[in-house]
Amino acid sequence: MIDYFCPSAADHGEALNVMARDCFVESFGHLYDPRDLASYVHATYGPDGLLRELADPDYAFRVAVEQGRIVGYVKLGPLGLPAPNPRPGAIELRQLYVLRAWHGAGVAGGLMEWAIDCARNGGAPELYLGVFDHNHRAKRFYARYGFEDVGGCIFRVGEQLDDDRMWRKAL
Repeated sequence: MIDYFCPSAADHGEALNVMARDCFVESFGHLYDPRDLASYVHATYGPDGLLRELADPDYAFRVAVEQGRIVGYVKLGPLGLPAPNPRPGAIELRQLYVLRAWHGAGVAGGLMEWAIDCARNGGAPELYLGVFDHNHRAKRFYARYGFEDVGGCIFRVGEQLDDDRMWRKAL
């Protein structure tokens, strides 16, 4: 059975950080030169990355846990994408990761529903996200929740530049 809760930096930070790092490497690590991947992982999951954001009130997190193990999470934060004409107060779904063994088990849906409700209840008029252009599974998932492609952007992993797509959902 999957349980969901909002983590605290003190109690859950390191476990969430490990899960997030492992999930990124599991999903995308094969796409990158090891030096680029190591640089990205250090910046994103090092002391100035996810752990700092977990303690920042501008970010909101929700994790999915099964038998004490974090198997997925979602992170909302300030809009950082180069969105075309965002409405004031728009926010960004920064990450939604689920370990591969839990794909198709409803974990991502539970996290997405919380993210949409959280954004809406916080008064955000729009919710944006970035998705790797070749991640067709994720794009189908986002479309089911009413997100629409609104343009391209670049995602940097070390020195490698990837084509991403920006998606938006009106709330």
